[in-house]
Amino acid sequence: MSRALPPFAAFRSIGAYAPKKILSNADLEKMIDTTDAWITKRTGIKERRIAAEDESTSDMGAKAATIAIERAGIAKEEIDLVLCATVTPDYFNMPSTACIISDKLGIHNVQALDISAACSGFVYLLSIAKAFIESGMKKNVLIIGAEKFSSIVDWTDRGTCILFGDGAGAAVISATTDREEAFVDVHASADGAYADFLVTPAPGSVNPMSQKTLDAGLNFVQMKGNETFKLAVKTLTKDVKEILAQNDIQAKDIPHFIPHQANYRIIKAVGDALNMREDQVVVTVHKYGNTSAASIPMAINDLYESGKLKYGELMLLDTFGGGLTWASALLPFAGKRVYT
Repeated sequence: MSRALPPFAAFRSIGAYAPKKILSNADLEKMIDTTDAWITKRTGIKERRIAAEDESTSDMGAKAATIAIERAGIAKEEIDLVLCATVTPDYFNMPSTACIISDKLGIHNVQALDISAACSGFVYLLSIAKAFIESGMKKNVLIIGAEKFSSIVDWTDRGTCILFGDGAGAAVISATTDREEAFVDVHASADGAYADFLVTPAPGSVNPMSQKTLDAGLNFVQMKGNETFKLAVKTLTKDVKEILAQNDIQAKDIPHFIPHQANYRIIKAVGDALNMREDQVVVTVHKYGNTSAASIPMAINDLYESGKLKYGELMLLDTFGGGLTWASALLPFAGKRVYT
C-alpha cells in the first residue's frame, strides 16, 4: 500500500484592486517643486493610484481578496487562514486588518492575522502560507498585501511623496498533491541594523501619539533614499542569484521575473545583473508607483489579466523593504481557470 504524498503549497489564484483616482506627475508639479521629467528619470513612475478618503486599507484588501477567491474556484467557507501584510493598517494596531477583511468577506471563526514586513510583506506571507500548508494545518490560505500609503505620506516631502501609491493584491494558496504545482523555494530574511533607512517614527511606544509628534511630522514615512537604493540593488541581486543557484535554475529560463515595483532604476539594475531579457521582466511601477506589500501581487495580477501568465509557468519574485527585510520566491502559477 503506497503512502499518500505530503501536501504541497500551490499558488492557485491572483486578484488585485487599484483605486480609481490617478495622481499623475503633472498633478504633483502643481503640489510640490518637481517636474515630470525629474520624477520619470529618477524613478520611472508616471502616475500612482490614491484611495478615496473613505476608502480604507481593508476595503481595498477585501476587493482584491474577493477576486482571488472567485478565481481560485472555491467557496469562501473553504478559506481556513487569512493573512494580511501591511504597514498602513486600518488601526494602529488593533484590531488587525486581516480580521476586518475577514469580516467584510463574510469569513468568520477563522484564524486571521497581520504581519509587518513593509515591501517584502507579500513574499513573507508566501513563506508562512507554505509552512502552514506543508505542515497539514491549513488547506486554503488567503494572503493579502494591501496599503493606503497616501495616509502616511508627507505631501510636502519631494523625496517620498512622488514614490508611493495605494492598492491591494491577494492570492489563494492551496494544498495540492501535484508536485508540478508546488512552490519550488521561498527565501525571507531581515537585518534590523538598517531599520532607520525606512521608518514611520510615530505612533508607537518609542514616540507615542501627541501634539508634539504631530507637529514634528513623525507620523509620516521617512526614508534615506540614496542608502536604501544602493543596498536594495546589492541585496536583491545577491538574493536572486542564491535562490536560482540553490535550485539549479538559470535566469534565462525564468519566464516571469516579478520584482518589487519601487523604482525602475532598481528593477533595471537587478535585471541587468542577472542578464535578464526585457520580455522576462514585469514592470508596473510606471502606473502604480510603489505600493509596498501590494506591489508584487498587483504586478502578478496585471500579468495574469494581460493573458501572459499561463498555468505551470515559473515565476521568480524578488522584494526588499523597510525593516530592513528582503525575500524571494520561485513558484509556478497554478491557476487553472481563465478569467477576462
